[in-house]
Amino acid sequence: MNVLASAQELIASGFRRIVSGDPDGQPEWVRELAHGMDAGYFGPGSAPWAVHGSLPTLVGGVRALLTQTLHPAALAGVRQHSRYESDALGRLVGTSQWLTVTTFGDTASVDRECARVKGMHRRVTGEFADASGARQAYAASDPNLLRWVHIAFTESFLATHLVWGGKIPGGPDAYVREWAKAGELVGVTDVPRSHAELKEAMASYADVLRGDSDTWDTVRFIRQVPLPRAAGPAYAVLFAGAASTLSAEQARLLRIRRTPLAVTRPTVAAALGALSLAVGSQSGALRNARHRISRLNVAA
Repeated sequence: MNVLASAQELIASGFRRIVSGDPDGQPEWVRELAHGMDAGYFGPGSAPWAVHGSLPTLVGGVRALLTQTLHPAALAGVRQHSRYESDALGRLVGTSQWLTVTTFGDTASVDRECARVKGMHRRVTGEFADASGARQAYAASDPNLLRWVHIAFTESFLATHLVWGGKIPGGPDAYVREWAKAGELVGVTDVPRSHAELKEAMASYADVLRGDSDTWDTVRFIRQVPLPRAAGPAYAVLFAGAASTLSAEQARLLRIRRTPLAVTRPTVAAALGALSLAVGSQSGALRNARHRISRLNVAA
């Protein structure tokens, strides 16, 4: 293996580890996507398959983590209950598992995965200091907090896909409308069902969102998440891309200096192109789900 191929494999292995927890990108929960009795809640031709099955999800995932830190209750839950400092990749993998199984799994698998996540949410409670310093209680199962997490994910994956991804079947409205089902499965109410409603939902949290020392500390960690050394430069490009798609107000609260999108658009595209050569343009989860549905179609 020549030096370039060796470097590509190290980078690819690093990013497979980010999204799946396994250097080969095929932990058991990904392999299980090849099995099941139906197409699931979405299926081929759906907007979530198009968005979540493409590499710009790497940028969208970073953006979603940044955006979520702006809600003080969501941030308190992460800092008080997750392993983000001692096992940052473990936390990322847990989130990736829910997103991937919900998108590509059969109905029974999705229901089990969402039940697992809801069970975890019931255990996540605590307090945080509001802007005045008063202590406020929070619970991860609170529908309003769940709604914030859902719209932050939805907005981030859509925003980055619109810059670096391909065509979405039905466009942005279809993605927001179809992915609303995923939010409902974990207890979200009043889910936005169009791109316009998504923007309105984000705006409705303007008075709640803030940046403080905990926010900025978490942002520093996300910027410097521990990765294999060879994957570091590529991750820095993806982080810059994620930051460039934030609104001016989000970037101000996060204390992130945005590189202009005109600069990050080609550099991120090049990084994703290089990753595509190393890991393939489709995720292993998408390939396994296609195999499952092909098998079901043959049996029918």
